[in-house]
Parts: sequence; structure tokens; C-alpha cells
Amino acid sequence: MKEESSKKKRTSPGDPKRSSGERSETERSEGAPGGAATRQPPSPPDPEVPEKAQRRKFTAEYKLGVLRAAESCTEPGQIGEILRREGLYFSHLRDWKKQREAGALSGLQPRKRGRKAKESNPLARKLAEAEAKNRRLEKRLKEAQIIIEFQKKVAEVLGIPLKDQEQDENA
Repeated sequence: MKEESSKKKRTSPGDPKRSSGERSETERSEGAPGGAATRQPPSPPDPEVPEKAQRRKFTAEYKLGVLRAAESCTEPGQIGEILRREGLYFSHLRDWKKQREAGALSGLQPRKRGRKAKESNPLARKLAEAEAKNRRLEKRLKEAQIIIEFQKKVAEVLGIPLKDQEQDENA
């Protein structure tokens, strides 16, 4: 009984409870002479994150192989096993089945992401330049008309006779 009381150690409320056969981490390392001194602590994991994650790309043959393997499963859990082994999600299988139904191998080929490139029309650039020039000229015309109207009003107020514009335009 004295031995049991001497083996009992004081525990703080935060310590995990152990059964009588378990030893703490310090007791384990003290057990082997020199064992703790020769063992080196594990190196910390690398905290660096890659700059940009790479999107995974699967070939059509790989997709078909996974689909065949998934369709040949007969027991519960086999599909999940295949997905875990290959690092895939069930949504991959669902999407690949839809693609296969849409057009066999061509439906399983990876598609380029993003906006589709517009067809380049050789005359489109010239048309855009002509429209821009037309807008600039219309703006200058409006400004010129405003200036002419203002000159007419000033001439009218000051009593300065202007040439008849109708005669100039007809001639």
C-alpha cells in the first residue's frame, strides 16, 4: 500500500485522467536512459503557401477509366473507396457522366475556361475608327452652330447688319 501511495502523483484539474496502466509522457522518456537526449524534436511544417494553386487536369481516358471502375462497383462503399484513392469528389463522377452522355470522348476533353474569344473581323477596327471620327465631327459641328447662333445674337443686339446667309448658301 505504501508503494501505491508513493506512485500516485498529484494531478492538476486540467490533466487528462489515466488508467492505472498508463504512464505520462515524461515517465516514458525517463524510462530509457539517454533515449530522450538522442531523439531530436520533429521539424516544424513549412508554413509557405504556393503563390497560385494549380488546377488539376484530367485526360479523357482517365475520366473514362474512373467512370468504368465506379460503374463496376457492386457493394456499398466501393465507389467511396475509389474516390478516396484517386483524390476525387462525387461531383466529378456526376459531371463526367453528363459529359460522356453529351458526346463520348469529346465531351470528356477539358475545356478552356474563361470568356470565349471574339472572332476578329478585319473591317471592325476601321468601322470603329470611322464611328469615333464621326462622333468627334458631330461634336465640333454642334459647337460651331452654337458659336454662329451667339454671333447672330450679338450682331442683332449691336445692330450690325450681317450678310444674308441665304444668298451665300444659294450661290
